[in-house]
Amino acid sequence: MNPFGKRCTATARLPLAKPFAVLFLAGALAACQSAQPGPGSLTIKSDKRALTAMEEISLAAGKCWFKSGNADFKAYRMAPELNSYSGKPRLLIVPRNRPQDRPLAVIEAQGDPATIHAYGPLMSASTGNRMAADIKGWAKGSSTCN
Repeated sequence: MNPFGKRCTATARLPLAKPFAVLFLAGALAACQSAQPGPGSLTIKSDKRALTAMEEISLAAGKCWFKSGNADFKAYRMAPELNSYSGKPRLLIVPRNRPQDRPLAVIEAQGDPATIHAYGPLMSASTGNRMAADIKGWAKGSSTCN
């Protein structure tokens, strides 16, 4: 009997079990995630001019990340801004359904020869490892996908 004079049944105790079940499932899910966090940011040198380097990176990213149907990039879309008056052509990775939102990753180049910077929240996620490996290769002239 409980303090209110009612008999305790299994269904009466179930609400207390729910928070523990949720915590257990959350812990189990977190333990299953073995992906390593990404580098956070990347800075590399290219032997090309900034616009040329970003044109090549943009074409390769479109092919490898988006047109290939890669599951890691399905929730995103690419927004190239190559005609930049600031001298920093860049490529933005934005949410697919909300392209007006803040970019999740920015890849930009500046100078001749170019220095390429990649940064943003997506670069800190496990996807950032793949992005960093691809960008390093593309900056050196490769067009292959990792």
